[in-house]
Amino acid sequence: MSEKSEKDNKAFHSYLDNIKAKTGKTPEDFRILAENKGLAKTGEIVAWLKSEFELGHGHAMAVAHVINSHGKARVSADDAVGTFFTGNKAQWRKSYDALIARVNQFGSDIEIAPGKTYLSLVRGAKKFGILQTTADRMDIGIKLKGAEPTDKFEAAGSWNSMVTHRVRVTDAKQVDAEVVAWLKRAYDTAK
Repeated sequence: MSEKSEKDNKAFHSYLDNIKAKTGKTPEDFRILAENKGLAKTGEIVAWLKSEFELGHGHAMAVAHVINSHGKARVSADDAVGTFFTGNKAQWRKSYDALIARVNQFGSDIEIAPGKTYLSLVRGAKKFGILQTTADRMDIGIKLKGAEPTDKFEAAGSWNSMVTHRVRVTDAKQVDAEVVAWLKRAYDTAK
């Protein structure tokens, strides 16, 4: 296992440990409960975990991921990121790599956690940003409570409840020092 994969694995398990501390349940406990309730779809599992166990969206998604991954071969984070930038999203891979190289300079405790629709930027167990791509755009979500929105640094609104702000990038040149500074502020507050 590479050093990065090992670090990612430890960060994810720390996340699951926090869930166990809050609920007293392991991922296997949740898997059995979900199976007994006949829950199989991610949305159903997440809604159940949020409702019955008062988990936040990110924690519920982590448990749902473990439940839905049960018995399946594990995909490395690097492979998942590679898969994320396929097809019409491939054009954003170079911009992503350049941005992540700058973000990794913030500290050694950053994890990229791939999901199905976006990539999470995580410090320890706290998400401070996300990246989501379409054929036409790369959206950068930033979790920075209390920061005033601007034309470029807009309020996230209903786009994604995991972050407070969004930057819509249609050209790689738009990922400038200002965007990196916002991400750095979000990283600094995610302790």
